[in-house]
Amino acid sequence: MLDFSSLSRAINALDESLDVVSRYLGNHGSTEAPEYRTFRAGVIQNFEIAYELSWKAMRTWLGENLGKTAIDGITRKELFRFAAESYLIDDVKAWFNYHKFRNQTSHTYEESIAKEVFEQTPAFAKSTRQLLNTLTSKND
Repeated sequence: MLDFSSLSRAINALDESLDVVSRYLGNHGSTEAPEYRTFRAGVIQNFEIAYELSWKAMRTWLGENLGKTAIDGITRKELFRFAAESYLIDDVKAWFNYHKFRNQTSHTYEESIAKEVFEQTPAFAKSTRQLLNTLTSKND
């Protein structure tokens, strides 16, 4: 039985950070305030962690179920394709985009990139929660 508890904790942290930003903005917080930028940075960091654990969980499950040699040396895009073929994820193109955004997170000091990555996090959180549910249900 594979252990996906780290992924679960990472998703919970991402959801929690998104909730903090939502409450802050709901209480008339400003997207121009330093608090917002700090909260946004926390969301992006939680996105990074959840993303890394997500693709590693896919790789682990696929390695156990397809054989380690089937996934040795494959690219991330190939991994996402295998995950879609194995019904772990629904939208492979969305995961290609999450990968692109993860590669951009080292440039989040640029306001436009930080905004772009941040705007993707709710969809990513939903996709990752779905991945975790699928992995858990297929974990025999």
